[in-house]
Amino acid sequence: MIRFLVNTAIFLGSAALGLWVTALIVDGFSANWEGLLIAVLIFAAAQALLSPFIFKMTTKYANAFLGGVGLLSTYVALLITTLVSDGLSIQTIPAWIFGTVLVWLITALATWLLPMIFLKNAVEARRK
Repeated sequence: MIRFLVNTAIFLGSAALGLWVTALIVDGFSANWEGLLIAVLIFAAAQALLSPFIFKMTTKYANAFLGGVGLLSTYVALLITTLVSDGLSIQTIPAWIFGTVLVWLITALATWLLPMIFLKNAVEARRK
């Protein structure tokens, strides 16, 4: 149960980091502070639900596109988030393209690096 909660916290944190940093860097990609929490929750839920579905469909119908599953699920999750929430707004085509790539890259790196940091801290705490 604790592992599930830590993984959920890492996933939400990586989504928040990805959306926030992208909003700072990409023109036309904006997140307001009041709606950012809701946007993060919607984005993370959509991403968690869409990734396995898109992976399965890609494996079944378009095996050559397996490498793009993360980008595609990030794009669709951003699309759903902008439609459902006022916390995220993407105005231009370049913002959609660069925003999708940057959010995907940041969330992927954070999801990979944050567990190492947390595990290192947990191991050090147990040793003491």
